[in-house]
Amino acid sequence: MGSVKSRGSKAEAQVLMMGLDSAGKTTLLYKLKGHQPVKTLPTVGFNVELLEVPGHMSLTLWDVGGQSQLRASWKNYLEGTDILIYVLDSTDKVRLPEALAELTSVLDHPHMASVPFLVLANKQEAPEALPLLEIRDKLSLEQFQGHNWELRSCSALTGVGLPEALQSLGNLLKSRSHHVSR
Repeated sequence: MGSVKSRGSKAEAQVLMMGLDSAGKTTLLYKLKGHQPVKTLPTVGFNVELLEVPGHMSLTLWDVGGQSQLRASWKNYLEGTDILIYVLDSTDKVRLPEALAELTSVLDHPHMASVPFLVLANKQEAPEALPLLEIRDKLSLEQFQGHNWELRSCSALTGVGLPEALQSLGNLLKSRSHHVSR
């Protein structure tokens, strides 16, 4: 199992990004890297990027494909994870229960015991996006005992909410490094 490591004054962490297909994970990854929105194809396997966050944090971000036939392999990526980012499509009301079921399955894995997670309600720029309070209500994240978590709204397209999401990541990682002593 990985733990948040400090190299001098810089914290390093393994960040796993998951969510159903078309939630916007890859667009989010490249927007966080400071790129313009890119046209993406469904991710088969994974993308991995190093993300330097102001405030002395270095994140290795794994963006794992979310198509249903790929989700069986999700368990192969869990070991050593310091934090999970779970991306939701705020416009996909129909698949919210499926997204929650997949999140539950990931968090129930032994490697994920006490791993904090950040749920990003993406695509908030869309007129048909569910409001954050409604998403929070439907997910009832309080059920995940033993995990620190935060829920944030964002738009991978416009970048709105991403600075706050990074701040949440930092807070959750701090809570983990204080929580975990190895």
